[in-house]
Amino acid sequence: MLKSWKRRCTLKPSVGLPWLAQCGHGLVGFVFLFAWACQPNAQDHGTGEQKKLASNPAAASGEKPPHVVVVVADDLGWADVGYHNDEIQTPQIDRLAEEGLILERMYAQPICSPSRAAFMTGRSPMRMGLIYTPIKPWQKAGLPAEEVTLAEVFQQAGYQTACIGKWHLGHASKRQWPTARGFDFFYGCLTGAVDYQSHERNGGLDWQRNGESVRENGYATHLLAREAVRLLENHQGDRPLFLYLPFTAPHSPLQAPAKAVEAYPELTGRRKTYAAMVSELDRAVGEIRTALERKNMMQSTCILFLSDNGASRQFGGRNRPLRGAKSTPWEGGIRVPAVLHWPAKLKAGQRTQQILSLEDWLPTLAAMAGASTAECLELDGENLWPALQGNRIQKRKPIFFAGEESKHRRQAVIHEPWKFVREIVKESGEVRRHLFDLKQDPSERKNLFQDFPAEAKRLEELLDTWAALHPEDGADYQPDMPQGWRPPKDWAKAASE
Repeated sequence: MLKSWKRRCTLKPSVGLPWLAQCGHGLVGFVFLFAWACQPNAQDHGTGEQKKLASNPAAASGEKPPHVVVVVADDLGWADVGYHNDEIQTPQIDRLAEEGLILERMYAQPICSPSRAAFMTGRSPMRMGLIYTPIKPWQKAGLPAEEVTLAEVFQQAGYQTACIGKWHLGHASKRQWPTARGFDFFYGCLTGAVDYQSHERNGGLDWQRNGESVRENGYATHLLAREAVRLLENHQGDRPLFLYLPFTAPHSPLQAPAKAVEAYPELTGRRKTYAAMVSELDRAVGEIRTALERKNMMQSTCILFLSDNGASRQFGGRNRPLRGAKSTPWEGGIRVPAVLHWPAKLKAGQRTQQILSLEDWLPTLAAMAGASTAECLELDGENLWPALQGNRIQKRKPIFFAGEESKHRRQAVIHEPWKFVREIVKESGEVRRHLFDLKQDPSERKNLFQDFPAEAKRLEELLDTWAALHPEDGADYQPDMPQGWRPPKDWAKAASE
């Protein structure tokens, strides 16, 4: 059983949020938010069992829970999938899109560790102090021990759980590793930006199978796909499967097989190599699909494909026509390509404008599978499965973002149709404020801050309340290697117990 002492609290519907604008900035707003979030829900109707059946389709119908496969691309841009732009060929991802539901308003955090923390916990990474920076090799940060992960939720529901790929949620202690956070099996790397051929980070081996470092020949994307196929082929079918497959591609370093690079003679430089990396990722997606088909699992499997953040233009990715890129909360950094595919439950060839955040996937996937979230900490995400299955728009709470670079720290909030961005220039301390109507201006070209001051004030107060959740001991933005730090020769062996 999960630890019974963990706090149990579910955020209430967004009807209470507007009056938060009257709460003011800082601590006062935070106290009101806490009281609002944990108050008894006077709008609840029906027995607990009735509500459980209504939100959990598997439990309500008596059906077997689905297998769940989550494929995460690393730094894949909005314009880097075929169904958005045909410059890079992604036939396998496009096929999932044609047969499934394209999520046109899927939002991530602008960098990898915060996005993965949000996805794994259903909670804002601001609460965990993991919002402003990816976990660097020299940092000891990771998911706090009290957090309940999606893998633990599935594990408690009887699922076999496996993580194959890039973890990036803590490497310094074995207690931070996937196998300590709900996964029965782990294969891949703990850190990010691992070399595709040597599987090293900063000269040290970061490639393991269930805690044991392994040196294997092969391109990282190919090895991860091969391991996933092996897992699927050996799956006995007596238990549902949750396979979390966070690929390292197309994140830097820019490395791809020569044959894949040659397939793009019209491209040059970094864009050419990046395109080849995306193509290899797409081929891996096809191999996963073929393995599911061979096991007659496709109809009973829900596949979620998405990117962890927008592309880095520096390394060949593109997010056009969206503004900005990775590390920024402009749309190009946070609005990511995503597809939900489940032939038994979703009609083919659909698109939705439903706004989703990564925090939504824990309650949404749990509801789809009939799994309980009662042991989870206070969830920020919402169960959007009814809206997705019915392809309708469900009103939702605001969602929040933050990103930091060498010259700027930015925070943002989206509350349909508005988006407010606060930009702090580090050197001068200047604060720039931006307000956009995303329905009319999805590329964020026209700043309406001066035209709608009351709306901007309301959203900034919500942003202040959210930012106040950051713990004092949270991870700081630390882009440069500290003086005296030395990387380990073997990342698995270097971790503490």
